[in-house]
Amino acid sequence: MTALSARQRRLRTLGRRSARILAVALIVGGLVLADQLGAFGRAAQGDWDRYHDRQFKVARIVDGDTLDVDCPDAKGGFRTTRVRLLGVDTPESVKPDTPVQHYGREAADYLREAAMGKTVTLRLDRSRTRGRYKRLLGYVISPDGKNINQQIVATGHGYADPRFRHPLRRQFKRAQAEAKETRRGLWRDVTEADLPYYYRDKMKLP
Repeated sequence: MTALSARQRRLRTLGRRSARILAVALIVGGLVLADQLGAFGRAAQGDWDRYHDRQFKVARIVDGDTLDVDCPDAKGGFRTTRVRLLGVDTPESVKPDTPVQHYGREAADYLREAAMGKTVTLRLDRSRTRGRYKRLLGYVISPDGKNINQQIVATGHGYADPRFRHPLRRQFKRAQAEAKETRRGLWRDVTEADLPYYYRDKMKLP
């Protein structure tokens, strides 16, 4: 083996040192990002203390599974907090560059009737309080004590979302099975093309 010159040894040492520094920087950067996203519990705890089991007035209905409550969102600097209803997915009605989907308007109207202007209670899942767009994830409880998320599924105004686990996942699945069997809401005339991608080719329609 040919002996390395002093210059080659210095370059090799410098390269190894640079690689170590880069690796450390990547690890630190990943830890910082994870901390900001709440992976270590601090962000989740803040949401839990601020929102869980607390009452807020609904200020706006965005679509069938999203609304704003009249409480400043400290994480985004907004005057209201956007809440994505946990465990439910409704057809799109306002998504940019997306046509209104089957039963999208009916789903939005249902949520508007159930929640707009009313004082509701939010209940969170401590393990995951925010979604991919930093929206708060939660169950919305109506003034009469009903879980609006579950009611959306039970009345056929939306789907039980199987993509993420949550505490009431089994109950939502059963509610959907009953709505589908009795052809409530969207189940009256839904087609396979209408179904969200995660149910296509996997569900027998009524």
